[in-house]
Amino acid sequence: MKHTLSQNMKRCNHLQGEIEAAYHEAALKFGLADSTQFILYTICFLGDNCPLSEIVKITGISKQTISSAIRNMEKQGLLKLVAATPKTKKAVLTEKGEALAEKTVQRLMRAEDEVFAAWPEEDVQKYLELNERFLTDIKAKIKQF
Repeated sequence: MKHTLSQNMKRCNHLQGEIEAAYHEAALKFGLADSTQFILYTICFLGDNCPLSEIVKITGISKQTISSAIRNMEKQGLLKLVAATPKTKKAVLTEKGEALAEKTVQRLMRAEDEVFAAWPEEDVQKYLELNERFLTDIKAKIKQF
């Protein structure tokens, strides 16, 4: 049996897809694979202490895909893996990786900040509050499955 989504949910899904497409377009313009862009972004977001488990958690990309992308990035000399604890590793950008991040994802991060800076503060806060509320509520619903 087919479930028909509400118009609001259709619009929400459409907008989320368009936002993802915009980030994909940025990756293409930068000459990066989406997974590479996500990894670089996450390392820049979290800083030098970036456990692999956090990259998987924040990006929502499978552990296998992240591992494969990390191996490729290591081969390209963009990052290295360093022991964080006896059982975990963290990703650290090399000089080459830092230079690439500056030309790519850090430009993207500045653009994101510019978008929010152009909005009234109450709009930014409302947007964030509603996204957080949706996330909390949908996680609760999924736990019931």
